[in-house]
Amino acid sequence: MDDWVRWSWIVDHVDDFTELLGNHIYMAIMPILFGLLISVPLGVACVRWPRIYPPVLGTTTILYSIPSIALFVLLIDFTGTEPVTVIIPLTVYTLAVLVRNVVDGLRSVDESVRQSAIAMGFTGLRRLLRVDLPIATPVIMAGLRVATVSNISMISISALIGIPSLGNLFIDGFQRDFKTPILAGMVLTITLAVAADGILVVTQRLLTPWARTKRSRA
Repeated sequence: MDDWVRWSWIVDHVDDFTELLGNHIYMAIMPILFGLLISVPLGVACVRWPRIYPPVLGTTTILYSIPSIALFVLLIDFTGTEPVTVIIPLTVYTLAVLVRNVVDGLRSVDESVRQSAIAMGFTGLRRLLRVDLPIATPVIMAGLRVATVSNISMISISALIGIPSLGNLFIDGFQRDFKTPILAGMVLTITLAVAADGILVVTQRLLTPWARTKRSRA
């Protein structure tokens, strides 16, 4: 174990860990925010006009199949070694996951619930915001959790093209045959993924208080 962990090296590089972790978090959060802002109205449109759903789903699926490193390299000529080079592809990957979940979530709303909402005067945007989206939240959040954890993992690849992230620790460790940075990078990445997933779980519970009520009654 002593070959794996040199605590003195870790203590000496805490500032580096903090900087790399900050970059990693930023590049993880932005694609999720952009993906959510795009996927919700796009998913609503797909439910409203079902004919556009197959081409939208097909396009996002094809884009999702492109290796992330390939997209990073293609974008580097236009955006350089900046976080946006990572954020754009990861936003696309987020869309591939979230659009499907938004559509499935909205389609899961029982028609009788919609009719009851209409009878109570909830129509158009008001019904969408007060009835449809809240009921669809668990399904949407499930996709959001998958996309978030996946993005946190893929961001490490950005280190290969000169964009600082926790992936720098893996490269540093491999190049010097030094295990401590590799272990530190693994621990920080896993911790970040678990923390992000936990935050989303708590957020879902706050957004769906009726679900807690049902569980307590059961």
